[in-house]
Amino acid sequence: MTDMTVGRYLIARLNDAGLEHMFGVPGDYVLDFMDQVVSSNIKLIGNCNELNAGYAADAYARLNGIGAACVTYGVGGLSALNAASGAYAEQVPVAFISGAPNSAQRLAQTHMHHVSTDYDMQFDIYRKLTVDAAQLNNPDTAPDEIDRVIINCMSERLPVYLEIPVDMVNAPCRALSELSYEKSRSSDAAALKECVEETLSIMASANKPVLLIGVEAFRFNLQDNLLKLVELLQIPFMTTLDGKSVLPENHPLFAGIYMGALSRDSVREHLESSDGLLCIGMMNTDVNTGGFTARLPEHRMIRSHKDKTRIGNHFYHGIWMGDYINALLDNMQAHQCSCTHAVDPHSAQGDYQPVADTMLSVDRFYDRINRFIDHNMIVVAETGDALFAASELYVEDPENFVSQSFYLSIGYALPATLGICLARPKKRVVLFQGDGSFQMTAQELSTLLGHHCNPVIFLLNNDGYVIERLIHDGPYNDIQQWNYHLLPEAFAGDAISLEVKTEADLEDALDQASANPDNLVFINLHLPSDEGSKALKRLTTAIRKLQTDPGETDD
Repeated sequence: MTDMTVGRYLIARLNDAGLEHMFGVPGDYVLDFMDQVVSSNIKLIGNCNELNAGYAADAYARLNGIGAACVTYGVGGLSALNAASGAYAEQVPVAFISGAPNSAQRLAQTHMHHVSTDYDMQFDIYRKLTVDAAQLNNPDTAPDEIDRVIINCMSERLPVYLEIPVDMVNAPCRALSELSYEKSRSSDAAALKECVEETLSIMASANKPVLLIGVEAFRFNLQDNLLKLVELLQIPFMTTLDGKSVLPENHPLFAGIYMGALSRDSVREHLESSDGLLCIGMMNTDVNTGGFTARLPEHRMIRSHKDKTRIGNHFYHGIWMGDYINALLDNMQAHQCSCTHAVDPHSAQGDYQPVADTMLSVDRFYDRINRFIDHNMIVVAETGDALFAASELYVEDPENFVSQSFYLSIGYALPATLGICLARPKKRVVLFQGDGSFQMTAQELSTLLGHHCNPVIFLLNNDGYVIERLIHDGPYNDIQQWNYHLLPEAFAGDAISLEVKTEADLEDALDQASANPDNLVFINLHLPSDEGSKALKRLTTAIRKLQTDPGETDD
């Protein structure tokens, strides 16, 4: 016999996997489980709603390695679905845990609150949005199901779902045993050898080789060996938008962010003229490719993904990306190429002198911010102009840039800031968020204040959805104006709240942010309602062209 219960077993496994914070919202079906979380080594963080809890867990997992959101059945589980969908799209290991009605009620098919169609409906939906899912209905089998689901979450870097009925939380189960949270990976030796030989042939004969790195390399913790590969080959490397900051941008071989037609001309021309393009972990999304405007050298291009590599029309299956990188380290040599290494780096150029009475413009704001952020700050960029403008900020250290750059769910960034503040308490988050997206999840500002988090929040107030205005304008892009800078006081938090309209106001706000490193600083930043960043202008031009002449896309 053991004093272990199903609820304690699940909590212990999550804790052993590295979870120190769990996000959630209480509800009657999950209260007993939350009691066990509160008495464990995991700190339970209460959110304002379930969607925000999912967003916070997602961002936390990106830096911590695993995250978890805990909700009640039906109204809670279904509210968190959008966060689960985003985590799946962006390959983020989050455990979504839902309480459920008593097993006896399930067997009797009783009409219980929060149940709509049948007792399997929520489970069936989550199975489509997760890599693995389990209903913990039997204490004899629950430990094995928990082990399997969490291992798949960690190994595949994808979300999972665990449903625990009220009466199972305190049901006795077997004790913990030793467990490896990572599946062992192997590669087909013959396929790997042939793939590496073909890679060597292309790269050795290239006059303008380039390494392009995407988000999968970050998700599977391959940064150290990738940096070794960069320094071994001595060729320029770029990243996709979702791979931004996977390697330090202050490295002398860093050459920029590539996003097809959204890229700066120097970056785009350099990569698209390459005759040896080695892509590691790149997701071929519309955002990464600038609305499928990328013009990649297909006949001289190598694409390595989690479990396969493609070279031209040759597909090598059963090759683990980590093994492929290791094999390149063992077989490649420094490249004697004549191409320029540094291509238009993101670092601020020239002097910046504020003009006191001048109203802020978008370009001047980001030029100034590029001189404000440092290696102790994590940039969080919300979907919209903030994402594309912030992509060109100079982020020195790895993992210091977080965005949802594929799924693009507006409202993600504020709850995400909470998750990042808790995952990296020794760094300071700098959030860039538009007013439209802020209104989606504004209440999570309350949770940030309640947990004494210290981000600098730039509320980019352009009176509506500027990215939509520049794509296709209409009255639906206007929103009700709020006195945003008064919200921290309304939420009863200890914060510095400022309203900024001119370049002089901005200087004062940045001075106050620097002088108060332990406080949340909220800056209501007024910007022109019809003005976007240079990157956004390139994006909207590309989108209009795609909508009128989609042409061919490469999947």
